[in-house]
Amino acid sequence: MDPVIVVGAGPVGLALALALTRHDVPVLVLDEGSGAYEPRPARTTVLSPDSATFAGRLLGPSFPAAGVRWTAWRTIRRRQSPRREETGDEAPLHLPQHELVHGLRAALAASGLARIETGCRLHALEQDADGVTAYTREPAAPRPGAGTPWRGSHLVGCDGARSTVRKLLDVRFPGRTAVERHAVAALRTELPWPGEAVLYRGPRGGEALARPLPDGVWRIDWLLPPRGDLVTPEALVARIRGTLATWCGEIPPYELLDTGVHTVHHRLARRWRSGRAFLAGDAAHLLGTLGAHELDEGLRDASNLSWKLALARHHGAPEALLDSYQAERRPAVGARLRAADQALPLVRAAGAWPTVRRSLLPGAGRGQESLLTDGHLGRGPLGAPPGYAHSPLTPPAGEASAAVGTLPGEPVEDVPVTAPDGTAALLRERLGGDLLVVLVAPGTGVWDRRHWLGAGLMPRLAAAVAALPVPAELLVTEDYPGAAAHTVLMIRPDGHLVAAMPGVDPAELHACADTVRGGGGSGDGAARAGDGAVPGETGTGENGGAEEDGGAAAARGGTGGGGSAGPGAPETAASTAADGVSPARGTPR
Repeated sequence: MDPVIVVGAGPVGLALALALTRHDVPVLVLDEGSGAYEPRPARTTVLSPDSATFAGRLLGPSFPAAGVRWTAWRTIRRRQSPRREETGDEAPLHLPQHELVHGLRAALAASGLARIETGCRLHALEQDADGVTAYTREPAAPRPGAGTPWRGSHLVGCDGARSTVRKLLDVRFPGRTAVERHAVAALRTELPWPGEAVLYRGPRGGEALARPLPDGVWRIDWLLPPRGDLVTPEALVARIRGTLATWCGEIPPYELLDTGVHTVHHRLARRWRSGRAFLAGDAAHLLGTLGAHELDEGLRDASNLSWKLALARHHGAPEALLDSYQAERRPAVGARLRAADQALPLVRAAGAWPTVRRSLLPGAGRGQESLLTDGHLGRGPLGAPPGYAHSPLTPPAGEASAAVGTLPGEPVEDVPVTAPDGTAALLRERLGGDLLVVLVAPGTGVWDRRHWLGAGLMPRLAAAVAALPVPAELLVTEDYPGAAAHTVLMIRPDGHLVAAMPGVDPAELHACADTVRGGGGSGDGAARAGDGAVPGETGTGENGGAEEDGGAAAARGGTGGGGSAGPGAPETAASTAADGVSPARGTPR
C-alpha cells in the first residue's frame, strides 16, 4: 500500500512519522527545507510528563539525557518570601529543540519504513477514494507545471502556522494575534538556584522566567508589552545585566549564546480532517500563554492520530475512528485556549485596580502565581493532559462498568505491570502499540507466573483478549488506584482508559474493543463539538475575542513551516539579527 504522507519535518511531523513506523506503517515525509536544522540555544521546548514519555518511547532510554528535569519550581515576588515547590517525578523536561529534532531524524532514518524528501514545497493536492496525491516543486522552481507527484494513503499537514496544507484544504484559522510577547536569551552562567525553574514577578507587571538547560546554560524569558517597540540589542543587554544583578546581587560572569523575540498567538483551525487529509501541530492550533507548552499539544496530536491511522490501515476500521481525531483533539485544545483567555485578564491585568485588589485581597497575588505555576508544571486547565470523556470511542457507562480512580477517557495512572512472559515494566512504557487489557490481581507479584497464568480468571481472560476484533496485549498489575481485585481495564494505545469492568465478561470486552475501533457506541455530541466552533470558545472565533482569519494574519510572527517552535521559542532564525544581539556580546568568564 501507499505510505502516509507527512508534510513538514519539524518535531511534530517527525514524531508522527516515527510513531507510524512503530505501527509498521510506511511514511513519506515532505520537507520544504534542506534537511538541516540550525541549532539555536534560545529555541527550546518544555515537555510535560506525558509528552516526554511519548517521546521517550519513540527515541529510547537515552532521550531524557538531552534535557533537564527541574528539581523545583520557585516563585519570587518582590518584598515577599519566595515560594518553592518540589517537582518530583512529574517534573517537566526542558531541552534544546534541535536535540529533539536530530534524535527524531536519526530514529526515523534507522526505522527502515520512512523516507524524507527534502526541497519539496507543496503546491497542490488531490484526493480520491483510494488515496491522496501531493504535488511539490523545489522552492526555487518556476511556478508553471504540475510539479512532482507523490502518492499516499493519507496526508497529514504538520507544516506549521503558515500551513500550505491548511490553505489548500480551505480551512479557516481564526483567533487572536500577538497575545503575548517575550524577549528570550540563552546564556551560560551560574544562578543561585541550580536545577530549579524560577519565576520572578517584579513591580509594574515585570516578569522574568529562568529555566535550566544542560551544560550550565539557562534560558531567560522576559514578558514584553503585547504590541511594543522593537527590542534593540542594547536594550536586551541592559535587561540581561539588570536581571542578573537583581538575582545575584552583582553581575556574574556570563556568556551570551543566543537571543530572540517570541510572539504568542491564539488560533484554532475550524476543521482538522478533510477526507484523507489531516492537520496537526501548529497547522491546527497556536497557543503558549501562561506557561502552556505548545509542543505538548502537537505531540498529543501525533500520539492520538498515529494509532488510529495504523488501525484503519491494517484492520480496515470504520471512518468513525478517523473522525474521532478531530472530535477529541480539537475540543481539548479549544478548552486550553479558553482557559488561557479567561485567566489572562487576572494574571496580566495592569493599572490601579489590580494594585488595590492585591492590597485588599492578600490571596489575589497567590492566585495568579498558582495559575502560572500550574501552566508551567503541566497541571490544571492550563497544562494537564486532556481527557476524552465524551469521545465517540468511549463506551457509554453501563451496569458492567466498575468504578476506579480514573474516569473513562482520562489518562491512566503509571502503575507497575507484568506481561504473561514475565516482563515487568511501568504501564506507560507498554503504550504506543496495541490495545492493552490489564487485570488487577493482588498477590501475583509473590507467586511464580507459571501458577497464576493458568489459575483463576487468567485462562478465560486470555481467550477473550485473543478473540477481540483488534490486536490487544494482556497485562497484570497488583494494584490500580480505586480498583477492586479482578477489575479488568481496557486502555487505548495513547494511554486513555476505555473502560473498567468488574471481572471477565467476553461480550463486554468485545463490545468495548469494537467501540474503540469506531464500530459501536457514541459520545454525547463530541463529533459535533469537534466540528466548527468549540462550545464556549473565547478569543478564537465568532464566540469572542478579536477574530482574525488565517492566511497572512496567521503567518505574522508565526513559528514557520517546520512545526511547533516550543514555548517561547524565537520566531525565526533571523530574530537574532533583527531583535537580539550577537552571541559574542556579554561578559566573558
